[in-house]
Amino acid sequence: MKLIRSNKQYNSGLMMKLIILLIIASMLAACTNASYSNQKENSKHISFLYNFSTNSLDPHVDTSYVPLRAGITETLVKLDEENLTIAPWLAKEWSGEDGVHWTINLREGITFHNGKEMDANAVKESLERALEESIAIQNALKIDTIKADGYTLHITTKQPFPEFISELVNPNVSIIDVTEEDIINNPVGTGPFALTSFAPGSKLELERYNEYWDGPSNLDSVTFAFNEDANARSLALKSGEVDIVYRPEVESLDSLSKQEGMKVEATETFRVHQMTMNMERKSLQDVNVRRAVDALIDRQKIVDTILLGYAEPAVGPFAPSLPFAPSYKQSETGKEAAIKYLKEAGYTLEDGKMQKDGEKLSFTLLTYSARADLPLIAQVFQSDAKQIGIDVEIRQIDIPEEYMASNRDWDLATYSNLTAPRGDAGYYLNATYHPTGALNFSGAHEPELTEIIDKLNQTVNQEDRAVLAEQAADYVHENVINSFVLHPSTIVAYNENKVKNWLTTRSEYYMITNKLDVK
Repeated sequence: MKLIRSNKQYNSGLMMKLIILLIIASMLAACTNASYSNQKENSKHISFLYNFSTNSLDPHVDTSYVPLRAGITETLVKLDEENLTIAPWLAKEWSGEDGVHWTINLREGITFHNGKEMDANAVKESLERALEESIAIQNALKIDTIKADGYTLHITTKQPFPEFISELVNPNVSIIDVTEEDIINNPVGTGPFALTSFAPGSKLELERYNEYWDGPSNLDSVTFAFNEDANARSLALKSGEVDIVYRPEVESLDSLSKQEGMKVEATETFRVHQMTMNMERKSLQDVNVRRAVDALIDRQKIVDTILLGYAEPAVGPFAPSLPFAPSYKQSETGKEAAIKYLKEAGYTLEDGKMQKDGEKLSFTLLTYSARADLPLIAQVFQSDAKQIGIDVEIRQIDIPEEYMASNRDWDLATYSNLTAPRGDAGYYLNATYHPTGALNFSGAHEPELTEIIDKLNQTVNQEDRAVLAEQAADYVHENVINSFVLHPSTIVAYNENKVKNWLTTRSEYYMITNKLDVK
């Protein structure tokens, strides 16, 4: 019995010591957490929530342009959005009067985030890697040779190309240190923020680069996160989980505006939501079928009910405010017009189905959820098409560029495209309608249109370029090579009690900058 009592006393004493140790550990943890919390509180940090995710940060191939948007990388030149001109960035000046031989002088004293100097040789190696990694960049830049001399680049293009410098705005031509080993997960650029961690498909953690050439940011750090669910993005802002949300859910804008401290901004963009048509599909090779598809799109209804007025109905690819946007003749629209065009194509409505030679007309329509309005546009089109006997199968995809480039088992696709991110028509026309274009998902191969675009590429005078751009846009409109639904506003919501110097840009390129701050 004494032994048992002794063991009980021993166990009791041991238990008491463990409890005391746990209490001390808990107090230390609390102190540590409080210290960490205070450190976080005292640091200047912004959380940004974007609508597109990415699994790669390789700036030379990443179609979501996250490295540039997150302030990790920069390009040689950037877009001056107020004047629609090209402005210096990593390059300070350039010349190339003949459109073939180009001299680009770089800013001196710029370093990459690893401390290495950005000289002409480093830029040459970065440009050469971009050309190696991307056929689209090869086609866009048309570079023949690059020579480096100190802080000067000498570039020769394969043909006269007056708009060569404007193509250097492309985020896929971002300048990075290519000697780094893991460019996919950790690109090293020259921007105001350096990457500290990357969780693919989830978020980036960034910290201020103190040696940034244009003056270090006042922010200590930034979280650049992804969520493709518009409703989830809005809820994250309402709850205070994030400070800035790109493209919140349109239905939430009224409640966000009424919430104390919330600011909602909407600005016209260089973007168009379009109905891309796969012209390699037999039915869509008939222009009257394409006209019927175009006539079925109820643009004003879509703007009013889906975008709640935060958009403008589109006739062509270019926003009416742009100097090279044509004035179009009013096309026939509505179900009756669609039926008329289909009759001209040889279709008749039998037993409630639109058919020709016993074959029913149906479409496979691609859409994707990263832009919440596109699946809704697809559903409206599906419903309207059904009323005239056309079955539309909606298929959800993840990365539209990859799917449409690799697969031809679809007829139509709701797609959103930047049409003038360089402030010029050349980018969109080359990318979308030239046979070598990276975004030519319709498979357009129109010799007359190609000839206009080739001439545009060799024309310097802006007035002459505007005329050629209008001719190309008119050709696309007349032949219905894709249909255009609307020009959406870019909407951003943020906590204005905290966020300072946020700028909603028309190009959608420049987001996390060294000017961004907290109050």
